[in-house]
Amino acid sequence: MPEADNSATTKVALVTGGARRLGAAMVRAFHARGVDIALHYNTSRAAAESLATELNNRRAHSVRLFSADLCEHAVSASLVQQVVSWRNRLDVLVNNASSFYPTPLEDASEVEWNDLIASNLKAPFFITKTAAPTLRECKGVVLNMVDINAERPADEYPIYSAAKAGLVNLTKWFAAHLAPEVRVNGIAPGAIIWPEGEADATEREAYLASIPLHSIGEPEEIARAAVFLCEPDSYVTGQILAVDGGRSVTW
Repeated sequence: MPEADNSATTKVALVTGGARRLGAAMVRAFHARGVDIALHYNTSRAAAESLATELNNRRAHSVRLFSADLCEHAVSASLVQQVVSWRNRLDVLVNNASSFYPTPLEDASEVEWNDLIASNLKAPFFITKTAAPTLRECKGVVLNMVDINAERPADEYPIYSAAKAGLVNLTKWFAAHLAPEVRVNGIAPGAIIWPEGEADATEREAYLASIPLHSIGEPEEIARAAVFLCEPDSYVTGQILAVDGGRSVTW
């Protein structure tokens, strides 16, 4: 007897920027709990294909790739429409895709402003706006990846920090206006993975010394927090959960 097709009732999560780093950790965590994954990527095609193959080998047809540059409103809206067309539902939206790089005041450009604001603030807004009707039907959840530097701007990162501060505000706004059908929360990571190509050994040691737990976090810490915030029937909405080893309480 052929296996029953449960795709119509299996929950679906869209994770933007899900191919690598924290996004990949969350994708694996949701997938391990029986959720099918709409895995978005922009430039990380090889990593996305590798992750999709890994997870589809565990559960056939459970992951589908979606490629898009989310900085354009029409593109981000189209992404949601493609995902909904795939399974006719959307239960979890994780706005994780992000540009991250320093913009010292003396050198900051309008191009950098547009890129950082678009990826960290504009895209989450319009993706959530487009997804809202389906999320309401499915009693879904939105999870925004913010940053502890939304509260206290990081040196040399004024534009990025401002964009994440705006995303904190949007998280609370959407939580109020999409309730009671949809819950909206955020995670504010601290030092989880070192930015690629940044910080020498001495700088890293100094930073770790400033963290109460004196250690860097693992991507799985973020994944566990994501699963907790996206549990069904939770009473938590409009909250930002810092996963930072205590860094935000020692500034």
